[in-house]
Amino acid sequence: MIRIAIDAMGGDRAPEAIVTGAVEAARLAQGRYEVVLVGDEKVVRHHLNQHHFIRNLPISIHHASEKVEMDEAPGQALKSKPDSSIIVSVRLHREGKVDAVVSAGNTGAVLGAALFTLKKVEGVLRPGLGSFLPTESGVCFVIDVGSNVDCKPEQLCQFGIMGSIFINHIMDVQKPRVGLLNIGEEPGKGNAAVQEAYKLLEKSPVHFIGNVEGRDVMAGVVDVVICDGFVGNVLIKFGESLTRMIPISLKRKIGSNIAGTVGHFLIRPKFANMLKLFDYQEYGGAPLLGVKGTCIVAHGRSTPRAIRTAVDEAWKMVKENVPQHIESQIQNMVGTGT
Repeated sequence: MIRIAIDAMGGDRAPEAIVTGAVEAARLAQGRYEVVLVGDEKVVRHHLNQHHFIRNLPISIHHASEKVEMDEAPGQALKSKPDSSIIVSVRLHREGKVDAVVSAGNTGAVLGAALFTLKKVEGVLRPGLGSFLPTESGVCFVIDVGSNVDCKPEQLCQFGIMGSIFINHIMDVQKPRVGLLNIGEEPGKGNAAVQEAYKLLEKSPVHFIGNVEGRDVMAGVVDVVICDGFVGNVLIKFGESLTRMIPISLKRKIGSNIAGTVGHFLIRPKFANMLKLFDYQEYGGAPLLGVKGTCIVAHGRSTPRAIRTAVDEAWKMVKENVPQHIESQIQNMVGTGT
């Protein structure tokens, strides 16, 4: 059975929300996977015991005596806290005791632990962190969203390859459309790195459709959006801000009179469904692609539902052998000199 480690101590709402999400995931596992909660055993067990009918659930605890705070410097935390729940989770993965890791903890620490413990896939220059944005026809996958703020052309090309493989196997999209985020559609647009990346992507095995502009991202014309981590992080967080801005603006426009109140009541269900498209809880976490294993970085404010969704995402990545597919494709490119 697939085993998934969950960092029980990581996140703004840990450990309560994390443990609750793990219980919900275990109840829905249906024999697909087992959940391993990693953290202070006494604390985790206390929160686990708040739930009823857990005796037969596929869930266990692995003790870790330390935790990395959300505001700690990642490098220092990884050095000074070798028994943190983040490091222990990733170490269990490296040792083959679990098949995937999910953490809503300090993002830098999760990325650092994964990079230095699991190691990169041979041939991958830098792992890429990806996330989802809603589109007119579904979702698109943006990579990178924060792990690499400055990128070489070769890295951007590899992001396209890894993102294409991920979307193909996780979202079952055949021949994913890959676009390079730029300030114009013409090949000569953008800085030197982006222009060179365009040439590399044309020769790559992905279905590259060329440059895409910001207005195209949510228009449904592309399945994978390639950009450096600085731009990607801004793009994703801008999308998140819409879930707060739109309801406030709508309420202000409708007003507080009787007609406005009735109108708001009538459209509220439809409007709530629309906002779900921008809700990070719907999409699980951000997969770190390019490491030797499966690592999902969940949102720092993850709710139980977000954790449950992230666990399902991790299970599917393991089931579909996404890391192995990435390694095979990258090695093929290296071998052919593409």
